Formats: sequence, C-alpha cells, structure tokens
Amino acid sequence: MSPTRIVLLATGLSLGPTVSNSFARFAYALVLPAMREDLAFNFSQAGFLNTANAFGYLLGAILTRLLVNQWGNKNLFRHGMILTAAALLLTGLVHDLWALALCRFAGGVGGAAVFICGGVLAGNIVAHDPKWSTRCITLYFGGAGIGLMLCGAVIPAWLDHTGPPGWADIWIAMGLTAAAMSVASQVCVAQIAEPSHASGSAAWPLKPMLPAFLSYICFGLGYIVYMTFIIAWVRSQGLSTTQVAAMWSLLGLTTILSPLVWSGPMAKWRGGRPMAAVMLTLGVGAGLPIVPLPPEWQFFGIQCSAALFGLGMFSAPASISTLIKHSLPKPAWGSAMATFTIAFGLSQVVAPLTSGWMADLSGSLRGGLTLSAAIILIGVGLALLQRPLIHLKHQ
Repeated sequence: MSPTRIVLLATGLSLGPTVSNSFARFAYALVLPAMREDLAFNFSQAGFLNTANAFGYLLGAILTRLLVNQWGNKNLFRHGMILTAAALLLTGLVHDLWALALCRFAGGVGGAAVFICGGVLAGNIVAHDPKWSTRCITLYFGGAGIGLMLCGAVIPAWLDHTGPPGWADIWIAMGLTAAAMSVASQVCVAQIAEPSHASGSAAWPLKPMLPAFLSYICFGLGYIVYMTFIIAWVRSQGLSTTQVAAMWSLLGLTTILSPLVWSGPMAKWRGGRPMAAVMLTLGVGAGLPIVPLPPEWQFFGIQCSAALFGLGMFSAPASISTLIKHSLPKPAWGSAMATFTIAFGLSQVVAPLTSGWMADLSGSLRGGLTLSAAIILIGVGLALLQRPLIHLKHQ
C-alpha cells in the first residue's frame, strides 16, 4: 500500500473523532454559555448534560466491549457514526433538560463505539509495519482537530450574530455535517481489514497494565472538566468572541499537529513514558487558565493553555492505544481498548456534575478547574510506574 493511500485512509477514518468527540462532546463547551442564558440553566444543570453524555459514553464502551468480537470493529464504527449524527441533529430540535440529556446520552453511546473501534481500525491499516501503524493511530486521534478548528471558527461568530437562541441551529448544522462525514468515513472503513478474532485469544491480563489504567482514569477525570467549562471560565474573565475563537482554533490546530510531536516518542518509547509526557503537557495546560496573570498577559496565558491541551488531549488515548498494541496480541486490541475506555467513561460521569455543583456553591469555576489540573498531574506519576510489557504479546 502506498504512503499516500495510507495517509488518506487514516485521515478519512479520523472523521470519526471529529464527529464523536469534537462535535458530540467538545463543541458543547462553546455552545454552553448561550444554552445557559437561553434556557436559564445553572452550572449543575449544565454539568448534568455532560454527565448524561458521559453515561452514554460509558454504556457505549461496555456494549462495544461485549459486541466487538461478534459484530466486528467495522460494523460498530458504522452504526456509531449514524447514531452520533442523529443525536447531534436531535439536540437542536428539543429544549427540555431531560430531552437534551437523552440526546447527549445517545451521542455518547454512538461516540464510544466510533472512538474505540476507529482506533483499532487505524492500527490495522498497515498492521505489518509498526512505524506506519503508530503513525496511523496518531493521525486518527489527531484528526479530531479538524472538528475543533471548524467549531472554533464558526460557533462563536454564529452566536454573536444570532444571540443565545442560535444554539439550536448550531446543533442541527453539526448533525447535518456529521451525516456527510459519516458517508465519507464509510468509504475508508470499507478498505481496511477487520482485525482477526481467533477463538479464545482475546483474553488479556489487566494487573500488569494497572498503572496505565489508573493514569487513564486520572486523564478522564481531569480533562472533561476543562473541556466542559473552560469557555464559560474564559468568558467570565472577559475574553472577547474573537479571542475565544482564536483559543479554540489553536486548540484544534495543535491537536492536528500533535502527531508530529508524539509519533516518534510513541514509536520508540516503551511502558508508560509516552503517557507520562502527554499527561504532564495536559496538566500544565489545564493549570494555566487559573494562574493569576497581569491583564496584558492573560490572553497569552490562555493561548498557551489551549496549545498545550491540544497537544495532549487526543494523544493520551493514542498513547494507550500504542501501549496496548505494543503489549498485547492483535485479537485482544479491541477488548483491551474497550476496557480502558469503560474506566475512562466512568471517570467522566461524576466530574462535570461535581464541578458544576462546586461552581454553583462557590460562584466560581476556579475550584473545579484547579482540581482537574491536580488530578491530571497525579496521573503523570502513575504513568511513570507502567513498565514495558512486550512479553505479553507472546503469551
């Protein structure tokens, strides 16, 4: 297979995270201030909608774990894209809190299947070449930056033009765009071989991978708070629409560029070192917005935060995918990634609602954002405890 075709397949597959994560999960932060104003939601209710999404993501991860050997990664990816696109569209057609929560829940279910199975398929584009396989995985996760940049360029300006009620049309537009991306991604999925699932060969030991497992939980707890409330926080600090758009676009750009930074270390380093480096980058990025800075330095600090967070956000799942690929036989990849994602999903269920509740009590998002940065940094130490496990591939 030519390098051009490999890159095209990985790029087309990366539309999965664009839909499942950039649209269905992270765009919520940009739309949240308008939804809160138009629907009179407090921070607890705003956090609840992302908790509903996290519940859906958790259920989707569990179902993927149970069904991946029977249905296959390709079928789960296809159905997940369709469900997520439909959930995005319906989010713009309802206004009741519980109806919105149901849509967010459905988007989480579909998004988990897309995210997990797409990562497995990306690693199988050139399964016989470890270097290219790692590149495909990082390209897949980094591709979500396309959606982040698109959202950053469009949503703040859209809401400036329409006012808070325009949030509904934004979800409808994302649903229609996601439907088109679903069609494009299916063309690429059809050209990728399904990883084999030899009978009885998908079992794998969790205990040797426990440090990485716990570190991934810290990632889930910490990053989701930042990605839920960071726009509400910077808006409260006086950032303009143009500055918010620039921040979110930079977040997306560095997500796209992250494979250039991490593909080498992920291919060469073993054990938890790639995860630790990624988590350190994330922790510093998460902490910068709450550091008191002179007014003339405030926007620069926010931009640095967005750049660092973008470099690490999708590279954390990529580092876990690479660890699994380096440590386990191929038939266990889907099962292992689903198990890690179940823990990741559990960690996200409580965090948004808890942070929103803390903000309602204190009148500020600072406490929740501070705690999220601290948890991510704890994950750095855990990741460093993860030892290389090449021998598990041969068991």
